[in-house]
Amino acid sequence: MIDATIHPGIRAATDEMVSLRRQIHANPELGYQEFETSDLVADRLARWGYAVHRGLGGTGVVGTLKVGDGPLRLGLRADMDALPMTETTGLPYASRRIGRMHACGHDGHTATLLAAAQILATSKAFNGTLNLIFQPAEEGLMGAHKMVQEGLFVRFPCDAIYAFHNEPGFPAGQFGFLAGVIYSSSDTAVITIDGKGGHGAMPHTTVDPIMVAAHLIIALQTLVSREVDPNDMAVVTVGAVHAGNAPNVIPAQAELKLSVRARRPEVRAFLRDRITAMAQAQAAVHGATALVDYQWKSPPCINDAAATAFAQRVALQAMGEQALIQNMAPLQASDDFAFMLNAVPGSYFIVGNGDGRPGTGPGCMVHNTGYDFNDEILPTTASFWVTLAQAYLA
Repeated sequence: MIDATIHPGIRAATDEMVSLRRQIHANPELGYQEFETSDLVADRLARWGYAVHRGLGGTGVVGTLKVGDGPLRLGLRADMDALPMTETTGLPYASRRIGRMHACGHDGHTATLLAAAQILATSKAFNGTLNLIFQPAEEGLMGAHKMVQEGLFVRFPCDAIYAFHNEPGFPAGQFGFLAGVIYSSSDTAVITIDGKGGHGAMPHTTVDPIMVAAHLIIALQTLVSREVDPNDMAVVTVGAVHAGNAPNVIPAQAELKLSVRARRPEVRAFLRDRITAMAQAQAAVHGATALVDYQWKSPPCINDAAATAFAQRVALQAMGEQALIQNMAPLQASDDFAFMLNAVPGSYFIVGNGDGRPGTGPGCMVHNTGYDFNDEILPTTASFWVTLAQAYLA
């Protein structure tokens, strides 16, 4: 980890911050079910003097603190939800809830922003309005979109909005800033193929949806390799296939679930149109039908150039050149913070979670049962939140 400048207050509160992060990690809650986590967040914010507002997005929490007469209003966001996975880390603070796990580091995001919230409230070393947004349901459930739809920025106007995500594979504690697209869009397609079931020994009397699905899976791979401009980014992943229960029965139906990603709106729309057309055409060739439920989810995270330059400049001044990831490039991940960026100028940045062992712990990729947020980056990131808020609301 880099030798970054840690805020004295954050340094003193590090043990408490780590303990809080691990408490949240041990008690994960899925999207729109973050009742205990929301209670914890609201209680801490109220204790430190924030005006606490609850209910946006169901379990969302917004803490506001106005100091002085500064006109600027800054938003900082952290996500709170976990994933429907069973943890395999074996850590003392591993999830106590089977089938639920903080496999993306939202426990660390929440603990980091809470630590910064305490220091900012105690010192009051800024002039303006601070809006701390603790968001539910980031994991594919569009909690950010729901909060924005329900009036987040009408009730709590922001002149700028920031958020971060830990990123395994990068050195622990290094910060990555990028103007423009940093995360891709993420959409879901559920394709239901209806054929005609029958006996496995008499396939000629059936219309086999599994065979149709197999042809479609292969055909879909040509979308990226042969139909999308090589200069554009696109991903089409078939992540789930469900059909049949017995080896000697041809089922009547097969279902495919796809994750689809892009960076440009034109490519995003093209993939939707071609996936739909290919599914229906492949099914028709074999005498089946295909129903495509195409679910628009998160658009790309597009960072405002000025807001990104400001955050990078603050990081550089506070922590030095060694704190920055050089030649930062867009990533294929997605985040519904994109909806907030579409409403308010801002920036989404990454913080390296470690580039060590790939199988477990800090070096393990997110959405993996062996993943864990790296506690070493908590003080660095919390300190940056404090520094960024004080610099913006100077």
